Amino acid sequence: MSCSTKKDSFISRTSHSVAAKYNVLFNGKIAFEEAKTQLDNSYEDNFWERLPIEPLKIEEEIIPFPGQTIQNDTEAQGFDKAEEKAVKSIQKHSMVIDGFEKNNQIDEAYLLLGKSRYYLQRFIPALEAFTFGIENYPNANLYRETKIWKAKAHVRLQNEKLAIETLISVLRSIELTDEEYEKAHTAMAMAYTQLDSTHLVIDHLKKATSYLTDLNQGPRNLFILGQIYREQEKIDSSNMVFESLSYMKKIPQKYKVHASIERAKNYSEADSTSIIVYTLQDLIKNRDNREYLDELYYQAGLISLKNESLDQARGLFELSVIHNTSKPYQKSLSYESLGDFYFDETSFEMAGAYYDSVLQIPIDQNTKRIRKIIRKRESLNDVIYYENIARKSDSILTLANMSEAEKDIYFKGYIEQLKVKYEAEQLLKEQTTAIAGMGDMAITNNNNADGGTFYFYNPQVVGIGKQQFRNKYGNRAPGDFWLIEQNIGLSSDVVIKETKVELDTSMLFNAAFYKEQIPKSKKVLDSINYVRNDAYYNLGLIYKEQFREYEIAAVDFEKFLGNEPKENLVLPAKYHLYKTYEFFNIEKSNKYREEIVTNYPDSRYAEMILNPKSVLETSNDDNSPEFMYKTAFVCYEEEDFEYSLQTVNDGLERFKGLEIEAKFELLKAYLLYKTVGEELFREKLNTIILNYPNTEESDHAEEALKKLSGLKEEPQQN
Repeated sequence: MSCSTKKDSFISRTSHSVAAKYNVLFNGKIAFEEAKTQLDNSYEDNFWERLPIEPLKIEEEIIPFPGQTIQNDTEAQGFDKAEEKAVKSIQKHSMVIDGFEKNNQIDEAYLLLGKSRYYLQRFIPALEAFTFGIENYPNANLYRETKIWKAKAHVRLQNEKLAIETLISVLRSIELTDEEYEKAHTAMAMAYTQLDSTHLVIDHLKKATSYLTDLNQGPRNLFILGQIYREQEKIDSSNMVFESLSYMKKIPQKYKVHASIERAKNYSEADSTSIIVYTLQDLIKNRDNREYLDELYYQAGLISLKNESLDQARGLFELSVIHNTSKPYQKSLSYESLGDFYFDETSFEMAGAYYDSVLQIPIDQNTKRIRKIIRKRESLNDVIYYENIARKSDSILTLANMSEAEKDIYFKGYIEQLKVKYEAEQLLKEQTTAIAGMGDMAITNNNNADGGTFYFYNPQVVGIGKQQFRNKYGNRAPGDFWLIEQNIGLSSDVVIKETKVELDTSMLFNAAFYKEQIPKSKKVLDSINYVRNDAYYNLGLIYKEQFREYEIAAVDFEKFLGNEPKENLVLPAKYHLYKTYEFFNIEKSNKYREEIVTNYPDSRYAEMILNPKSVLETSNDDNSPEFMYKTAFVCYEEEDFEYSLQTVNDGLERFKGLEIEAKFELLKAYLLYKTVGEELFREKLNTIILNYPNTEESDHAEEALKKLSGLKEEPQQN
């Protein structure tokens, strides 16, 4: 009655088949399914890009050797166990007699072996297992499924043509089941994705989703189909796909929620705003969608922004940030939107703070989007710097120009405000001290604690912490120097001397003290006025040239002209006002035009107004900007870098504000590359991109930066 693998008897075949199916392979399949579930759950989709058809992260930089795995330990152990069970089943229960396999479970063992190796990213051994199973078990029930897996292994090994040939043979089978039909077309779509044949990807995804037997892969295929339609600007088709997905039942929640979000991304004036907003609000109210609140609030904020509901949009973006816990990319988008909001509102300090928050998030800093934010943030440094100078200088000069009576009235109101603030702070300290004296009763009777994970949400933990603090330091009100107010040390062997620090209010509420701080010297006041005017002129240039905020630029140039400006900058400022007012006030633009032409008829600015092309075309004029630029460029080509740089600097000084300024700056960047080095060259290129957007020189600088990392030849100036 012995069950030998060499005996072709009913008992032997049945015994080994049952043992393989219900013992070894059963345990192997359980291990495989558990590892596959963990792999799927740990995979994080980036819904801001087109999803990969198969959710498997390929570690391209690591090529695993036999027995080496690159998944996390839990997943790897599960697939390793499944592989081990498959090998054991083949070794102990295979019955090859007269060249034929008599155990009908061995083909399933080879399929499990190949799938386990596939998810361990050992694609060549996986391909060997699939190929062996296909060649030796052509009549097996899993023959077609094994061929599909073989095709997927070919795709991973970049043998797309072999994969397509294999799948075509599968699809020709008349015995193909609905499940096999869906899997085969899904694998076809994977192959054509690698070949960038988008129209064929669409065709096979449409065929794969005609049955939806797989409630995980099917909705994913539909979602990708909707994304591709949007890429091709077939918005109606994209909307149909996402709407159908959002109403499906028994599919993963992430696809339903993101289908509604993707539909909102397609929002246009032709859509019903109320329906889309209602859909997003309904999803927000659903507690099952708490992990998607950041994305839902963000998308609702974008729609509010498009409808010019600015305050509502800002509130939604802030809610998106608050509810974000584990999605760095989404948080960066929310912060960026808030930064853009305050930037458009010309609240540049707030905008800079939000851009800083974006740059602190651990995401890829080398993308075009992040580089743009970095340049924008750097440009705000100058704005904030000059705005602070202007504001501070204005305040000092305004006070200096007040009469004694006006100063008394001003500081009387100021001191009254200080007193109100001081009294409020003292009251808060007294209340805090009183609450601290109540002990744990002040906090442990809170029945409305929400039980959050942050320790301050746990009243018991807070109570224990406060009691430990009182035991160590005693009761004391919050404030500066709290540690040295009493003779209490940090430990038994560290004692801090008793020091009582009290705020001296005698000067705090003394108007004479403040009036004494106001400068009176004419030399000092003239210096402050000079600094203020320089700030206003630079602010005008920044708002005009970099940010295209023409109305703000005009205000700053007008302030510059109204405060005893430097004589050599009066005419350039008037020319900038002439150009700035062209965008929103033609009457004032014409006023400055006439003033320049009438009062400065021999100036280059008047010539530029009357005959703009002539200024750049007079190449024979030794003093023309075009002639100076050509001279500098010829010297650059002849490697006379010193004279070329001197000419460029002279041109930048004389023709500041003219269109040719960007050309001088670009040539200077290349001169610095030759004379100083690559680091300064990079900085100069970034400055050109920042200061001269939407120009040929800016485009040239961007291209140069892209090529710089691999630059071997000498850069060529255009």
